[in-house]
Amino acid sequence: MSIRRKIDIPRCEDCASRLCSIFNDLPEDELGKINHSKGGNLYKRGQNIFYEGTRPSGLYCINFGKVKIYKIDQSGKEQIVRLAKAGDVLGYRSLISGELYSSFAAPLEDSLICFIPRSVFFSLLQTNANLSMKIMKILSQDLKSAENRIANMAQKPVRERLAEALLILREFYGLEDDEATLGVALTREDLANVVGTATETVIRLLSEFREDKIIALKGRKIKILDHISLVKTANIFD
Repeated sequence: MSIRRKIDIPRCEDCASRLCSIFNDLPEDELGKINHSKGGNLYKRGQNIFYEGTRPSGLYCINFGKVKIYKIDQSGKEQIVRLAKAGDVLGYRSLISGELYSSFAAPLEDSLICFIPRSVFFSLLQTNANLSMKIMKILSQDLKSAENRIANMAQKPVRERLAEALLILREFYGLEDDEATLGVALTREDLANVVGTATETVIRLLSEFREDKIIALKGRKIKILDHISLVKTANIFD
């Protein structure tokens, strides 16, 4: 059974992650409403933040950490449909539509997740037009990402999809201090679930990229040695 440990969570006014979230420009009184009503928990890898088929009762916001949103197909295989980082919100689509969660959410590493009750979030949407527009924007971005994923899965070979996934991870999570190592350390299984292929295939292709001196591998860490070659391998054009 998953155990979630209660910990002290920062005030919204003092939260550095808020500056890169949809709540970055809320007035002081609205921040106070969230701060007064919110909760928070530290989730570890292997725990779920929410489950497919359950009813949402509020909005999740990542204070720190990295999260995957995934589905499980009929064969039991996991497919990662979205990645999230500090400042991102989770579960908004099902919350707004009034539907059950259509996916699972789980941390890729220790993550502090704040929870805003449904009534408070909906009250803010009704009174803050700017916040409503931001939600509309991320819903539109989700639709675009889903369309691109379907097109890539149908048209691109796995080698190109893996190269593109590494570039997306670079863009989304950034690089470590050496300005070459990806800022997220995914298991080979998680990386395969992002790409939509077998773990063995990802392991083989990563070895090929390493032999071609495109990347270097150290445990879960992936270091990009030749960004131009990786872009060419992904078959991406401006």
